Amino acid sequence: MPYSYRPHHFEDFDIGQEFQSVGRTVTESDFVMHSAFSGDWTELHTNRHYAEDSMFEGRVAHGPMTFILATGFVYRCGFLERTVVAFLGMNYMNIPGPVKMEDTISLAMEVIEKKEFSSRDDAGLVVIDTTMTNQDDEVVFEGDMKFMVKTRD
Repeated sequence: MPYSYRPHHFEDFDIGQEFQSVGRTVTESDFVMHSAFSGDWTELHTNRHYAEDSMFEGRVAHGPMTFILATGFVYRCGFLERTVVAFLGMNYMNIPGPVKMEDTISLAMEVIEKKEFSSRDDAGLVVIDTTMTNQDDEVVFEGDMKFMVKTRD
């Protein structure tokens, strides 16, 4: 799957088209910044000693943080740069495994739907199915993301 840092308009997307992000290691700073921004200081995410006694045997990322990391990968790939109008939601989202401190994660993406809007001619719907894995190829996030993407002028 090719890395893509070229903005794509609605017309540039094809069903079955795939993208792959680079990897990224999750750090202490990520945990702290997410807790500070969200106000979620749950001990499972912020207290090493408490989390060591949990079923995860250590601190894990917040579920919303895992989703935010996935959206960050989509935007980092660049194909929506200056062409995305809006994030329209998701039909499904699963977090089947935890993201742990020092995990290196990446995101595989596939265009699964593309549809013109009947209400406007300056943008269309692009749905991208995503799967985020860690360094051991364990799935830690999956879901489809719906975007309104500009058409060419």
